[in-house]
Amino acid sequence: MNIAHAQVLSSFQLLIVSAGIGFLIGLERERKASAQAGVRTFTLVAICGALAAFISQLLNSPWIVGTGLFATAVMIIAAHLRNPDQSDPGTTSVAALLACYLLGALVWLGQTPFAVGVAVLVTALLYFKAELSGIASRLTHSEWISMLQFAALSLVVLPILPDKGFGPYDALNPHQIWLMVVLISGVSLVGYASLRLFGDRYGTLLVGFAGGLVSSTATTLVFSRHARSNAMFAPAAGRVILLANLVMLVRLSLFAIVVAPASFVPIASVMLAGLLPGLIWIVFAWPSGADPASLPLPQTRNPTEVRVAFGFAALYGVVVVASTWLMETVGAGGLYLVALVSGATDVDAISLSSLQLQSAGRLLPTAAATAITIAALSNLAFKTGVAMIVGGSAIRRPIAIGMGAVASGIAAGLFVLHASS
Repeated sequence: MNIAHAQVLSSFQLLIVSAGIGFLIGLERERKASAQAGVRTFTLVAICGALAAFISQLLNSPWIVGTGLFATAVMIIAAHLRNPDQSDPGTTSVAALLACYLLGALVWLGQTPFAVGVAVLVTALLYFKAELSGIASRLTHSEWISMLQFAALSLVVLPILPDKGFGPYDALNPHQIWLMVVLISGVSLVGYASLRLFGDRYGTLLVGFAGGLVSSTATTLVFSRHARSNAMFAPAAGRVILLANLVMLVRLSLFAIVVAPASFVPIASVMLAGLLPGLIWIVFAWPSGADPASLPLPQTRNPTEVRVAFGFAALYGVVVVASTWLMETVGAGGLYLVALVSGATDVDAISLSSLQLQSAGRLLPTAAATAITIAALSNLAFKTGVAMIVGGSAIRRPIAIGMGAVASGIAAGLFVLHASS
């Protein structure tokens, strides 16, 4: 009886999650007064998807989900043809409803995290219709060429690159090097696209987040200059600078998930120790000041430009060779020295090389976390100096306190990591 109750409870939980997905997407559609499908329709469609998957499992007939999808599509299209909405051709709503059905089925089939993530993505695509409309026309000719070149190099060249070591200590693996380039460029492209598409319309939060994804160093320099030239702009500039550098800490943790999952927990715990005081300082203690009507944007190169990609590949290769050589000759201390020096201006190369060494079994997760932490502290110190010198007295004190709090938190996190290991 207890087992039966547990099964019923689990089934209802899955149905509730499916309904929640439909409710989320339907809530976005409900914003439009003329929408034919809203919260109720999307919720019911998601539940239908879950029930179809349930019946499919019960009868051991996978085709039931497909039949249900076809029937749902026919009913949606028939309803639209019977009462068309002239302001909306209906293509997007039909696609969203079909996606909602499939997401409900995925939840029942045990893919809840994936389904929820896709639901959030679908909702975002629907919500940002105005911003995404005409995106192709807003890209310049050179940006199109750059992205097509990068796509060719990533999708065509990457699979055929040799996946073995060359050069000193077999440290240069062409496939791994270019894979790291694709990872960095992909993350940077998200920030670059956010800046191009949304610009300064969403205030310091978006600009700081996107600037941190593209280049926290460039963001620090640009906003320091503007703080010096206009004291009224200083509070917003300082918030953007600190936010961009907090995003850098999140980037490093995400790299660990992709490249060396065993290093994620030690790295994320140290970075979280720096992230929390930074966020507290921004929210509760930063000098007040409203965002200006227009925020300047950091002028960075398109991260998909082949020249930029090859530049990072060369830097990464040099750091990998130097790190491996020093690891072999003087141990982990040599890697820490490379992290201290190279991390000042570029934290990505040494971080990824450390993660690669850990993934290959040449470095312990704690040592990789230490190297990345040293690089992050060196990078924070460099950018703090840039902000204080270039930004002048208007942001000198709040930047010193904010960045100092972040660095202190990171250092404390590293100390706890070593004390507990």
